Amino acid sequence: MSQRIVIDPVTRIEGHAKITIYLDDVGQVSDARFHVTEFRGFEKFCEGRPFWEMPGITARVCGICPVSHLLASAKAGDRILAVTIPQAAAKLRRLMNLGQIIQSHALSFFHLSAPDLLLGMDSDPQKRNVFGLIAAEPELARGGIRLRQFGQEIIEQLGGRKIHPSWAVPGGVREPLSQAGRTQIQNRIPEAKTIVLDAIGKFKNLLKEYEKEAQTFGNFPTLFMGLVTVDGLWEHYDGNIRFVDSGGNIIADQLDPTRYQEFIGEAVEPWSYLKSPYYLPLGYPDQSDHCRLDSGIYRVGPLARLNICTRIGTPLADQELREFRDLGKRTVTSSFFYHYARLIEILASIERIEILLDDPDILSSRLRADAGINQLEVVGVSEAPRGTLFHHYKVDENGLIQKVNLIIATGQNNLAMNRTVAQIARHFIHGSDIPEGMLNRVEAGIRAFDPCLSCSTHAAGQMPLHIQLLGVDGSVVNEVWRD
Repeated sequence: MSQRIVIDPVTRIEGHAKITIYLDDVGQVSDARFHVTEFRGFEKFCEGRPFWEMPGITARVCGICPVSHLLASAKAGDRILAVTIPQAAAKLRRLMNLGQIIQSHALSFFHLSAPDLLLGMDSDPQKRNVFGLIAAEPELARGGIRLRQFGQEIIEQLGGRKIHPSWAVPGGVREPLSQAGRTQIQNRIPEAKTIVLDAIGKFKNLLKEYEKEAQTFGNFPTLFMGLVTVDGLWEHYDGNIRFVDSGGNIIADQLDPTRYQEFIGEAVEPWSYLKSPYYLPLGYPDQSDHCRLDSGIYRVGPLARLNICTRIGTPLADQELREFRDLGKRTVTSSFFYHYARLIEILASIERIEILLDDPDILSSRLRADAGINQLEVVGVSEAPRGTLFHHYKVDENGLIQKVNLIIATGQNNLAMNRTVAQIARHFIHGSDIPEGMLNRVEAGIRAFDPCLSCSTHAAGQMPLHIQLLGVDGSVVNEVWRD
C-alpha cells in the first residue's frame, strides 16, 4: 500500500515550505517534493509604479537579503536610463554587496545550520537551535553574531540602515561613504577575518563525522551557473554568465546575462508556488524519472560560484579554494558543501572589502548619472548570497512599470532541491517508522541550499513540526508532533 510522509513546516529556513515523501507498497521512497506554500505577488503589484521606486520597493521582497534586490533593481534602472554610472558608485555598490554576502552567509551557517553540524543531526530538537549552540559552543556562536554584525554595519554605513536601505538608485547611489565610516569598517576587518578562518578550520575538522551526509545531501551531477569576469574570476556584482558541468567542463561562457531568456527557461509545477528555471538548451527534466540527470537542472549560489570560477583573486580565499576543490577533483557536486563554500565566500568578501577601502575612489562624492527614459525593456543582474538574481522590467514612455519578472536564486535551485530531498529520503527512509534524525536530515538537505522563500524567518525559537504518514485511503498510519 503506497503511503506518504509530510513534513510541514520545514524548520530553520527563511520562509514557509513543506516536504512530501511518497512511499511505495513495500515502504521504499518512490518520490519526494519540496513545496513552497506561500504566495506574495511582488511581480504583479509592482505594475504601474514608476521605475524610480523599484529599488526601494523590491528591497522589501526580503528582510534577509534586501541589498540583493536593491542592487539588481538599481542596475535595471541604470539600463532604462542607458547610463554608465560613476566608478565610485559602482565600487560603493560592490562594497555593500560584499557586506550583504557576509551577513547573510553568517546567518545561514552559524544560526541555521551550525546547530545540526555542531550539536549533531540526531540531537534533541528542543536544543538543536541557535540557543543550544550558544550553550554548547559560546565562542563560535558569539563569532557568528559578530560576523553578521560586521556585514550589517557595512550596509548601515552606506545606506543609513541595516535592513531595506533605499540607497542604490537608477544612475548610481544616494550618499557617499564617510571617512569615519571607512575607518570604522577597517577596524573590524582583523576580527572578522579571524572568526571566519576559525570557523573554516572547525568545519574541516567535522568532515570525517559527516561523510555519509556529504555522500547523500544532493550529491549528483548537475550544471552550475553564475557570473564570472572576462578572465573567469569569482564575481559577485557584474560580469557575464558561465555554465559548467559536473566534470568541470565549461559548456557555455561569457553569456550576456541581460539575454537570459535565450538560455534559461521557466517552468511551473502545480504543487509549488516556486518557479523551476532550467538550462534551456538541455530541456526541462522528466519529473517522473529521478534517475535521469542529463537534463537542464543547474545550481546557483556559493557552491556554483566556486565551481565555475578559475580562481577568486585574493590570497587566503584562493588557498581555501584549492583545498575545497580537492573534495571533488575540481568540481564539488555534493550540496552538503554549500556550507564550506559560504565560509570561503565570507573570507573572499572580507579580503575584497579590505582592497576596496584602500581605493581613493571609495570616498568620492561623484555618485550619480542623470538621464531620461531611453530603454523600455531592461534586465538587471547581480549575485545574491544564494545565487544569480535577475530583475526584468518593461516600462512605458513615462517610466511606469508594465511588467516585472524576477528570477530568484532559490527558484533556480528548486529542481536540485527536489532531487536532494528524494536522494536523502531514499537513503534514510525504509518503511513507516519515522526516526527524528532521519526527518532532520531531510530538512538539513534543504538548509544546505539556504533557501530564502520570503522575509519571514525561522532563525530562533522552537521548531514546530507535524509529520504524518498516510495510507492511500487517507488514514493516518503514523504521525509525529514536534512542539
